[in-house]
Amino acid sequence: MPTRPRPSNRRPPTAVAVRSRGFTLIELMITVAIVAILAGVALPAYNQYVVRGNVPQATSRLATLQVQMEQFFQDNRTFVGAPGCTADTSNRFFDFSCSAQTATTFTLQAVGKGSMAGFTYTVNHQNVRTSASLPEGWTTPSPNTCWAIRKDGAC
Repeated sequence: MPTRPRPSNRRPPTAVAVRSRGFTLIELMITVAIVAILAGVALPAYNQYVVRGNVPQATSRLATLQVQMEQFFQDNRTFVGAPGCTADTSNRFFDFSCSAQTATTFTLQAVGKGSMAGFTYTVNHQNVRTSASLPEGWTTPSPNTCWAIRKDGAC
């Protein structure tokens, strides 16, 4: 008796089985669109977060220099020759300088550079802090007697 071939458990692929092996072009395009929308919202917010995170590099250094100036004045009864004014200092995002220095007055200044360009903060011998200049889109505090740390001019 001739033997009949046994039926195989394998079935030929159906349209559903073939379709479930990958993604369609429409599905990929929808995914790309969603990622683009999320990036469009997240990237500007992240950049503002980074800028706000760099502002304390200026304000804390200015406060430190101010204390050094006042300590020097207590010892010498003059601001002339104070360490905060004898050498310009800088960090990655700000250049610091001293101007309008006399025996009884000084003005310390932090000027932004690189990604912080447009920011200028000052403090003087009377502890008057000002946001001398801010980049476009930032609001100057009113009254301008503090260092702006947010776009809305909040101090």
